[in-house]
Amino acid sequence: MTASRAIGDGIRRVNRAPAVLFGVFVATLLLALPLGLTLGGMIREDLGASLMADSAASSINYDWWQEFRERARGIGTTFSPEIIGFAAVLSNLSAFVDNQRRAVVIAGAGTAYVLLWMFLAGGILDRYARGAPTRTRGFFAACGVFFFRFLRLGILAWIAYYVLFRWVHGWLFDDLLEWATKNMTVERSAFVFRVVLYLLFGVLLIAVNIVFDYAKVRAVVEDRRSMIGALLAGARFVGRHAGRATVLYLLDGVLFVLVVAIYGFVAPGAGAGGIWMWLTFLLGQLYLLARLWVKLLFYASETSLFQGELAHAEYVAAPEPVWPESPAAEAIQTS
Repeated sequence: MTASRAIGDGIRRVNRAPAVLFGVFVATLLLALPLGLTLGGMIREDLGASLMADSAASSINYDWWQEFRERARGIGTTFSPEIIGFAAVLSNLSAFVDNQRRAVVIAGAGTAYVLLWMFLAGGILDRYARGAPTRTRGFFAACGVFFFRFLRLGILAWIAYYVLFRWVHGWLFDDLLEWATKNMTVERSAFVFRVVLYLLFGVLLIAVNIVFDYAKVRAVVEDRRSMIGALLAGARFVGRHAGRATVLYLLDGVLFVLVVAIYGFVAPGAGAGGIWMWLTFLLGQLYLLARLWVKLLFYASETSLFQGELAHAEYVAAPEPVWPESPAAEAIQTS
């Protein structure tokens, strides 16, 4: 199967399961809601019934904003101009590529988000692999079956990413970059060398992402219990189909970049109030929905490519899970 056919089939699988996209979207909003309510309460308490509150409601008051950040603690310290519109995307990208530390509360929310995806990934991949509705009971049964398996796989992923960001990133951007540019007199040359290192680190990161993605796919499609075995099997699949797996990942990545670029073009800036404030909020939610659609497309297209190469279409080794009894429980009862 070619990468283009896999991505086309992946789009069909995602679009045929709108409940999955809607459920993930709602779960993401519910996860972010406590942080938003907490921050909103802090802002409301700080403003009170003052004239400054009226000013902040109709436009951006930068003087109050700076004073609020100086007084704030916890989640309040993240309330900065970079959270508005496309600036938030650029801020997150900059923090990611430069390995910057985030506030503890943001790191905690990020950890909770990762755990949420670990839980949902099993049900999502099982639904896309079967190519048929599994209903609510079957979906959450698959989530429960694979959650602890993906938790073990997540530990292996954490080790791999720790090595990348702690050692490889440090060696590239602290040691090698400093050594190579210390005698450079042209700033442009130093910038080009930094970009080359970003590309090299990106290649390594993409390679690790692809291997772990196919480890999840093989774990679900083949009902694997050993996550070390699934990781090795994922690596073998990527090694044997490196060209198509890489092209497919890049095609999915292009769609992600396109979504980000469109949002960057239409996202309004700061200073708007009234209906424009609600329009900004609506655009932000549409952007979130589009990003989640692309993330699900990664899962669906990679599942399609694997099934097209090593398994027949709509093949899943495990029986359809039924809540609350998992296939593992059924096997114990019949043995």
